[in-house]
Parts: sequence; C-alpha cells; structure tokens
Amino acid sequence: MGDIAVVGIDCAFPGAAGVQAYWDLLVGGRSGIGPVPGRRWEARDFPAAGDSGGFIDDADVFDSDFFSITPREAAAMDPHQRLLLPCAWRALEDAGRAPGDLAGSGTGVFVGVMGGEWGRLTMSDLDRVTPLLGSGSSAGMAANRISYHFDLTGPSLAVDTACSSSLVAVHLAANSLLAGECDTALAGGVNVVLSPSLGLVYGQLGLAAADGRCKPFGAEADGIGRSDGVGLVVLRRLADAVADGDRVYAVLRGSAVNQDGRSNGMIAPNRWSQERVLNAAYRRARVSPAEVAFVEAHGTGTVLGDAIECAALGSVHGVPREAPCAIGSVKGNLGHTEGAAGIAGFIKTALALHHRIVPASLFAERENSRLRLGERGLRLLKSPVRLPRGETVAGVSSFGMGGTNAHAVLASAPRTPRAVPARDRAESGAAGVFTVSADTPEALRRNLAAQADALAARPGGGAAALCRSSNRVKTGLPHRFALTARDTGELVAGLRRAVELRTPAPGEPHPAGDRPWGRPVVAFLFTGQGSEYPAMTAGLYRESPAYRRHFDAADAALAAHLGRSVREAVLGEAAAAQEGGAEGRAEARAGSGGEGGRPELVQPALFAVGYALARTLIDLGVTPAAVLGHSLGEYAAAVTAGVLTLDEAAGLVVRRAKLTAALPSGGGMTTVAAGADELAVALAAEPEVVVAALNGPADTVLSGPLDALARIGEELAGLGIRTRPLASPYAFHSAQLAPVAAGLRAAPVHCAPAALPVASTRYGRMLRDEPMDAGYWAGQTEEPVLFDAALGALVHDIAPTHLVEIGPRPQLTRIAARAGSLGGAELLHPAPGPEGTGQDLAETVAALYRCGLDPVWEELYAPEHRVSEPLAPYVFSSAQRYWDRPPASVEPMVERRRPERPAVSRETPMSEVSRETPNEETGGDDPVLVAVVEAVTEVGGYPTERVVREARFHEDLGFDSVMIMQLKNRVEARLPRVGEVSVQQMLPALRSVGSLAEFLDGVIMARSA
Repeated sequence: MGDIAVVGIDCAFPGAAGVQAYWDLLVGGRSGIGPVPGRRWEARDFPAAGDSGGFIDDADVFDSDFFSITPREAAAMDPHQRLLLPCAWRALEDAGRAPGDLAGSGTGVFVGVMGGEWGRLTMSDLDRVTPLLGSGSSAGMAANRISYHFDLTGPSLAVDTACSSSLVAVHLAANSLLAGECDTALAGGVNVVLSPSLGLVYGQLGLAAADGRCKPFGAEADGIGRSDGVGLVVLRRLADAVADGDRVYAVLRGSAVNQDGRSNGMIAPNRWSQERVLNAAYRRARVSPAEVAFVEAHGTGTVLGDAIECAALGSVHGVPREAPCAIGSVKGNLGHTEGAAGIAGFIKTALALHHRIVPASLFAERENSRLRLGERGLRLLKSPVRLPRGETVAGVSSFGMGGTNAHAVLASAPRTPRAVPARDRAESGAAGVFTVSADTPEALRRNLAAQADALAARPGGGAAALCRSSNRVKTGLPHRFALTARDTGELVAGLRRAVELRTPAPGEPHPAGDRPWGRPVVAFLFTGQGSEYPAMTAGLYRESPAYRRHFDAADAALAAHLGRSVREAVLGEAAAAQEGGAEGRAEARAGSGGEGGRPELVQPALFAVGYALARTLIDLGVTPAAVLGHSLGEYAAAVTAGVLTLDEAAGLVVRRAKLTAALPSGGGMTTVAAGADELAVALAAEPEVVVAALNGPADTVLSGPLDALARIGEELAGLGIRTRPLASPYAFHSAQLAPVAAGLRAAPVHCAPAALPVASTRYGRMLRDEPMDAGYWAGQTEEPVLFDAALGALVHDIAPTHLVEIGPRPQLTRIAARAGSLGGAELLHPAPGPEGTGQDLAETVAALYRCGLDPVWEELYAPEHRVSEPLAPYVFSSAQRYWDRPPASVEPMVERRRPERPAVSRETPMSEVSRETPNEETGGDDPVLVAVVEAVTEVGGYPTERVVREARFHEDLGFDSVMIMQLKNRVEARLPRVGEVSVQQMLPALRSVGSLAEFLDGVIMARSA
C-alpha cells in the first residue's frame, strides 16, 4: 500500500470543540462526560439508558445561511449532516485549502455514520412526511450533502459498519486515493445520541456502564457510555502532499478491514479475526508488529470486549519485543462515539505523532489484572509518553458490533527542514497580504476577531508565511478583507483596528460593505522621463522575487544593445546585495538617474522599471484592460500590449537613448499651469518654444532653448501664471529632437497588432489600426505628448475602476487627479518613490483584491515563505439553532421567532393583504410582491424580514428544484389570476424575489387584457 498523508483535521467531541481543544483534553487527562442535555430526553423517563454520557456542546447550532440552506430544510436535516458540513469546511481550511477552490474537483467524501435514529424519529408520522425529511433523514446523504454543497465530484459514500464505520471510511478513502479515483479525500465519521433507544439496548445486553463512562482496560470497567462526536481528516497521497509543501500531521502507511464471519454470536467480538486484521494491516504497511510503539485500541470498557482485544493484541505484538507495546483508548475521555469512534482514535493518534507525545489512557491507574497485560507484552499508558526522535509507528483499531473490524497503521511525518538564506534571516520581515473573507459583514467582523486572538497568542515574528497561508485558505467568500503586514505584531494591531471599525454601536445595524460586486477594470499608465531618482525601486528589487526576476530579464535584454548592465548602474548596492557582492556600487552613484542623469542610462533604466513592474503585476493576476504610456513610457506599454517583444523594445530604447545623448546641450523644459490657448500669444513671440505635452486643461509643458524659456517664464509670471522649470538637459518633443527622430526612422521595427487596447499619447486617442512602427516612434519623439486627450479616450472607452501607474514614483496619477479626468477611477502605485518597498506592491494587490480581483498570490512571496502555517478555523454563526431531535411537528425549528403576520388564504383579496401587511421591504402595497414574499417565507421557513425584493433564490435563499416546485404551487394558490404557470416559464424570472414578482405581474396583466 502506498503512503497517504493526513494534511487536515477538524473535529468536535464532548468537552472539546475543535482540534486544539481535543488535544488539550487528551494531554490534560480530562473527561468530556456529563449529564444528558434536556433537549435530548429526560433521563428520569429512561433510567435504564443512564443519566449521563458524552454530548457535544451546542449540537443544535447550524449556520444554515452560510451553506445556503433554508431554515425549513435545515430543520428537516439529520443533525449528523448539520455537524458534518462545517466540520468539512474547517478540515479543508486546516489542510491549507480554500474549500471553494475544490469546487468541480474529483475530491472524494467518505463518512462513517451508524444507525438511522433521525429517520425513525421523523418518518414514522406519515401525515407529516415531506420531501425535505426524505433527503434529510437518509444516512447516505451524510456524505452526499458535503459533496453537493462543496461541488465535489469524486466518490461520495456513507459507510455503516456500526462502531467501526469511520475507520472503514478512512480505509476506503485511502484505497480510492491509491487507485487514482481522487487526489484529495475527506474521511471520517459522525455520531449524535438523539434518543435513549440504543442505550436501552446496551442496558438489556448488560453492556451499559452504570455511570455512563467507558473505563477501557481498567479494573472498574463495567460497560459502555454513549457519546456524540464528529471528525474528518483530509487525505492526500504523500508524494503529492510533499510536492505541494503541505503540512503533514502523520502518514497512513496501511490499513485493513475484515469480518468475524460466523463466530460465537452476531454482536460478540472474535479474537482470531482481530489478529488477522492487525497482521493484514501491518503487511500492507510494510512494518512488523515489533516496530509498532503504541496502539490506540478499540477499548470499549466491556468485560468481554477488553479481554478479547488484549488477547489479540498480545498475540500479535507481545512476543518477541524489547519493550512492551503501549496501549490506550480515547473512549476513557469521550465515551463511545459509535460511528465516529474510529476517527476519534485515528485523530488522537495522528496528533500524538504530530506533537510526539502519547496521552495517558484514563482509568489506567488500576488496570484490570485479568487482562494479563504484562504477560502479553502490553503496557497500559498511565501517564503521557514523549516519543523519541526518528520515525514512530502506531496502530489504530476499531471493531464493529456486527463483526466488521478495521486497523490502520500510522507513522510520524517525514521531516522537511526549511533552509532560509542568511540574507533573509538578517532582513526585517518581508511584507505580505493577510486576507480574511466571510459570507456576511457580521461574519467578517467575527472572523477578523478570531484571527486577531489566535495570532496574538503566537510568538512574534515575520508575517509573510502567515499571509501566504491566509491567501490560500481565507479567500473565496463574498465579503473581503486584506491587510499588508511584515510581522505578527503589526498584523494583530491591524486586525483589531478592523474589528473596531466594523463593530456597530448598540442599536445600530451592522455596517454593510467589504463586498465587491464585480471585478476591477485596471488600466496601466506608464511614466516617462522625469520620474527617475538614484537607486530607483531598490527596495522593491530587494524584497520582491518577481520584480527582481523581470528587472533582470529587462537588464539582460538591454545589455545586449547597451554593452553594460543597467541594473548595476542604477540599482548598484541593492543588486550587489542580492548577489552577495559590492560590484557596481560606485557606478550606482554616478549613473543612477538623478533628474539630470545621463540619458544613455536613464532611459533604459526607466524602461526596465516599467517593464518589470508591469510584468510583476500581470504575474500577480492584475491583467490590464488597456495601457497608456507617456513619452518614453510608451515603449514598456507597447511590450505589455504585445506590440513589441522585449528584445525589440530594448533595442529601440537603447537606440533612442544613445541618439539623445549625442544631442548638443542648451535645451530645456518648463511646466506651466495654463492651457495651450492661454499661451498662444507668448508662444507666438518665441517661435523656438513649442508645446511638448498637454497633460491637462491647465497643465502644459513647454520645450525649447533655455533663454527663450526663461523669457516666457518671466512674461507668464507677470500675468500671474505659475511656471516651473524641469530638470531636463534637452528640449524633448521639439525640433531639437529631429536627429533622434531621423535615427529612429532609419531602422526597421518589427511590430505586431496590439493584443490590448492602447491609448496613444502621440495621437491623443485610442490606437486603431495604426502600426507602432519606426515611423510611429520617430514621430512620437518630436511631437507633443497628448496625455490628457489620450487618458480621456481611455476613460471613456474602457471605464476603468483603477488606474495603476507603472514607474518609479507617482507622476501621471497626480497629473490626472489635478486635471479631474479620472472618471471615478481609484489611483494606485506599486512603487511610490524612494521609500517604496515590497509592501507598496503588496498594498496594490490588496486594494485590488478588496475590489474583486482574485490574485495569483504565490507570486507575491519568496520561496522560503511558501510554507503552510496553521490559522484559526472559520467561525460560523451561532445565531441559528435547530433542535437536536425533532419535536412533534416537523416545522422550522429556528429558535428565533419571526414577527406574527396575518394569515392569508387563497380567497383573501389582495387589497386586504396589502392593507394588513404594509411592510415596504417585503412588498408594501404591491399585492403580487406580497404574495411572492409570503410564498417564499412559507416554503423556506425564513423570517419575513429576510425575504426582501433583492434576495436571490439560489445564492441567498438556498432554493433548489424541489422548493421551486413548491413555490410555484403556493404562488398559484395565492394569485388565482396568474392561472397555471410552468416552471420552465418561471425559470428566467427566478433571479430574485423582485424579478419573480415582476414576471407574475406581467402574466396577470397579459391575461387580463
């Protein structure tokens, strides 16, 4: 048998709600046994069943809204199903998977569930049988319900082999993985003690413990105490788990299942069958019994069962071995969780191997001497045992009352130490984006608080790996939160601030928000010359592996034409630090691109920055809907749009830079706070000065000889018009650039049609079929930059929600903001100047995620941070409670009561309905909408205030095909004038409550005409 990794766990057992609580209960040697909750049954009425047992706290809590299940359906569901759904969600999260990401995958679900008490309790009253009870009471639905709600298409089956059900489910899941039927599997079991019936059976058989406590292998053992429990593990093939960097709790080396056959009684255990299943499991696991350090036994605490099991264990494990085989049973802590008993022991063993501590077995202080444990080479664990270093092998047994036996062999997980480069240990923590998502604003606040509390309890340190884990797990739900952070202290503080901002004042509704209703539409604006500064983007180069990779690619492409490294010249110390040397530091200061820097280095460097930033964002999932480049920025824009290859653009940029460097000095540029029309008179007096750029209605750049610019500046100042000389050594976009244009026009350019819309700042509009060939680049060099017109065209045609500036510091976004030409778009910059770092890039991605982008998060993190870190599980709402056993009438069993409303019969005039129900949210004086609301309320069992006009049938109200048919019948009964309408006719209108009402109103009008 191949090795299977246990990569995720979730559980809830008596006194232990969650994996950590379960482990704390085990190592603390505590018991979860208590009195029977009043909602189950009155113990005094069934004394033979006992007055205590193991019961899960709040077993009636179920967040039906989260799973889009109507209150009426939730009330009809077997509590086993209600416990399994959130357990499955949390187990997948614990495995480092966002449950929604598995939708449509062949993930398998294998659930052990024993008996069918819910069906017996609900289906016996034939007058009250409903379709929802039919599906809600089926044991097979225990697995199918998970597969349906998570949209999993792999094997899905419920297993009932009595007490061994959940361990048999694990065995089947492992075999399914090995057979290639699925790549991920959820396996486990569930048990809810709904009635005293099975307790009465145990009592009549003499198997019930008088105090409701199992005392496995103890001298006081007198029988079984029944208990609730739910547990699921996420299983993957070990090779796949290791390759993906999953955290592995333990390794399932092998398992076996057999049957007693015809032995000494249908419900009596069989020693020889137990021996055979143990040996079969060890053969499949490729281990000898002598290698097994401890066994989590079935250990029910019955006299016969304990004796037979110890005889079988001793026969297999006892001889010969150097040290006795340790045994124990979790039933001493929990009681007998029946269908979930095997998974309770399996999870205990996996956690013991993970923490390298085997908890003591309760009631072991006085072991049953008649079991002769010492003689048989066995040792009952009276205190916790710390496991030695190296691999440890353990066994888990679970035996069914009908004779189906299962045994699993687990081993400790392989050690995979992480190597962290010295430079990363020395640096401050890398920045990441911590994400949390939830189904409602209130749920988001609740989960933000849970994450803050859990992270505050951790040791301080870097936050990058935690952020990366949150991106893999805590995304996918409609309400989103994202926060950039470098360390856990910064992260906890930010989460706590977010909780405070989302906490409503007493009596106020919860603030809405945090939900994007679409995806962002992003346009890239590429900055031109004038945005450069010494060592530009050095912080981002140091911290972002993706940016580093793309900048180095641009550097290599430029070096082939330039004959030197732009990276060394511009980034200098930052680049050298990445390579562990100091080469190039002197050049960094000489040619690093101050505003008066040398064009043969500055222009290629700006292109490298623009190209690398754009490629980094695209790798992160930020795909631009359009691009715009300002002057030199058009080269990187053209590469991003697919017009030029990187090599072609690099050659062009270097040619432009060298031609520019050969120009004589004496030219310059000045920015003027006025429009071109206002400058006409001044320009007429200085014919050598031209408009170089029209950036906005009152934002013009002039270009020409320095003396002429100075004279214009004095004249404009006298008119009260502000001017500011730019630190430019040349009169760009003027006739002085004619030699550069001629040089560019002389060399052919291989260009392709644009794959993205391009806003051309040469033409001041969206590029149509014009090629960006040599003629384009020549004209673009000496003609004015029509930025304002180009941006206006982009905003009009593309309607971007976000403008992301691509350059070493903000320039175009400030110009656009001054011009008021943004069209409501939000401005973002991933590298906002000399202080910019990887955190600014992370914040750009975080802002877009909050607005609906689903980033490729992995690209944000260095390899050493791409590891799984445990996070607090999703906290579901506890507001919705359903009885954990059905009352006399199977009606919605939601504890919160909806407001009383007048009864409406099919004979009630609609005028009376509207007069008696003046609720604007649910219809007001619209009789058709009122009738639809009433019908939806009746079918779904929702409080009336939930059924608003905008509520969507499938996403918000959880209606399925059966409920739609019931809704059709009720609507027709309430609105006789509609007549008969087929479901096919209704389907297009089933978008929302309001759309259905509008459709029905139209039907009435058409039939009245």
